[in-house]
Amino acid sequence: MTQDNSIDQTLKQRRNKRLLALGGVVVVVAAATTAYWTLYASHFVSTDNAYAAVEVAQVTPAIAGTIAEVKVKDTQAVKQGDVLVTIDPTDAQLALAQAEAELGRAIRRVRAYVANDNGLAAQVNARIAEEKRAEAQLSAAQADFERAQIDLKRRQALLASGSVSGDELTRAQNAHLAAQAQLASAKAAIVQASANRVAAQGAREANAALIDQAGEDSNPEIVLARAKRDQAKVDLERTVIRAPLDGVVAKRQVQIGQRVSAGAPLLSLVPVQDMYVNANFKEGQLQKVRPGQTATVTADLYGSSVTYHGVVEGLAGGSGSAFAAIPAQNATGNWIKVVQRLPLRIRLDAKELEAHPLKVGLSMTVKIDTRSSAQ
Repeated sequence: MTQDNSIDQTLKQRRNKRLLALGGVVVVVAAATTAYWTLYASHFVSTDNAYAAVEVAQVTPAIAGTIAEVKVKDTQAVKQGDVLVTIDPTDAQLALAQAEAELGRAIRRVRAYVANDNGLAAQVNARIAEEKRAEAQLSAAQADFERAQIDLKRRQALLASGSVSGDELTRAQNAHLAAQAQLASAKAAIVQASANRVAAQGAREANAALIDQAGEDSNPEIVLARAKRDQAKVDLERTVIRAPLDGVVAKRQVQIGQRVSAGAPLLSLVPVQDMYVNANFKEGQLQKVRPGQTATVTADLYGSSVTYHGVVEGLAGGSGSAFAAIPAQNATGNWIKVVQRLPLRIRLDAKELEAHPLKVGLSMTVKIDTRSSAQ
């Protein structure tokens, strides 16, 4: 009996030791976990609700026309300046020829204005001379009229004494009437000469307004014609549509022979070298997140074997639901709180991105180190 009690006691001691050891392990693990969380893990936030994104360039024509050639296809990589599409240039070439002809005509017209100014100046001088001559003729007519008037009065005074015959009086009367008519004609002539001078001066002033303070290069008519010519040149150049940046062709919608209008979408260019990541974090994760903090990113395309190093560029101005086509309205009594997510933009390292290219929409996993200082 004593032996059995001794065995039980030994087993109990062993069990107690094991329990104590297990308790010690639990305490150590809990302490280690707490320390790990406090000192390290709590400084990181992560999400797998993240996707590769980029500002896609939409290629559209600046002029209307018929597509003559399409040099690219979907998935094709192109460099900035490469020809993508050409529009039939016939209409643009004709418009340019017409604009150049109109420019030449405007130049000749302005030169005619300049040459005409000298002719109009001569006409003004001629009209001034005519007006002076008319004034002289008026003075002569006035003198003749006064002399005829005096002669007539003298003969009328001598008529009663018989010193002047009736025939002589008649001749004096006729001379007086003729002088009076000549005076009226001279007055009318000076009015006409004055009007001709004013008309000539007006014509010259009107012509001068077309060339006043403007040489051939700055005359408004020539400037307008030259601008139309330059616009026609630009339109002709726009018949060749080039890549605005490096990228990959996507969503090609244009075909040869298609009639397109200005601004119609032809294709898209995806600048894969400028990829970034849109990471949607829960609002409770963002308390310590700031722009400039570092992040590590992995892509489902490459798995955990490829790690990108990025920087938080900024936080969106609102949650995804706030910018939805039909935003949520929580004005009713039946309200359930839903945790919101806020998009963050993560800039990726260009060299890493070049070594392992991404495509728009690929799934990503992002971890942000909130201990890193904002840059």
